Amino acid sequence: MNGIVIREDEAFEKALRRFSKTCERAGILSDVKKYRHYEKPSEEKKRRLNASKRKRIRDEKRMSWRSER
Repeated sequence: MNGIVIREDEAFEKALRRFSKTCERAGILSDVKKYRHYEKPSEEKKRRLNASKRKRIRDEKRMSWRSER
């Protein structure tokens, strides 16, 4: 379950933005959108390819960061 702790001096809009970001990172919104309507097989394939590209790029960045240390 995602949640945030609202800081004492924090504006509601900023807290809402942080909450939205945590939900986005967790993949909650993509799950909701996935089940909202039928997804054609070609769209599903395209989505999976894009996700694998993002994952590969992220992993390459992590490996380059580790090798620099």
